[in-house]
Amino acid sequence: MRLRNIKGADEAIERSEFVIKNPEEHKEKWTEVFGNNNPIHMEIGMGKGQFIMELAEQNPQINYIGVERYSSVLLRALQKREGKELTNLFFLCQDAKKIEDMFGRDEISKIYLNFSDPWPKDRHAKRRLTSKEFLNRYKKILDKSGQIEFKTDNRPLFEFSLEQVEEAGWLLEEYTFDLHHNEKMCQGNVMTEYEQKFSAMGNPICKMILKPGSK
Repeated sequence: MRLRNIKGADEAIERSEFVIKNPEEHKEKWTEVFGNNNPIHMEIGMGKGQFIMELAEQNPQINYIGVERYSSVLLRALQKREGKELTNLFFLCQDAKKIEDMFGRDEISKIYLNFSDPWPKDRHAKRRLTSKEFLNRYKKILDKSGQIEFKTDNRPLFEFSLEQVEEAGWLLEEYTFDLHHNEKMCQGNVMTEYEQKFSAMGNPICKMILKPGSK
């Protein structure tokens, strides 16, 4: 369950130099935010930030943006970021539905979706971050060679996502229902907090890599 309503979270986010407050003002100008032309990778629903911070430390030649909707969760990521000398990572406290308002065409090179909320009721399918509705949004900001990497331990959500890839006209490059026993796809894998928790419980981790098609 996500943390919510931590006193002072909104104020801490407002004060933080690591959080971009009005991202729509930087649409089509994100190279100016980072001060370079390096590719930009984004994690949507980054939680407490372990995954994206490790990537930013490992890959200084890539810029990273972590998007988290809930201020109380983002606060935890800010606390983890303190003391880390990272110039290639910023956070957004935003709803992913607004992604087209914040980024222009070809601005993003890769999107990570990790252990996203499954929204299990059918009437909420459009809210799933791997729904065709969201895939259509991502397509408008990814560059021509852009990719999405999606991981989850939720098998029904993964199977739904496989169907959505085809319906949205995307191309499935690779997928597995058991990442940690797939030597090729697990190479260089960076684990999230949830991945560590669920894999320790014996839950197989599913992963897919997809890219926009011509549809």
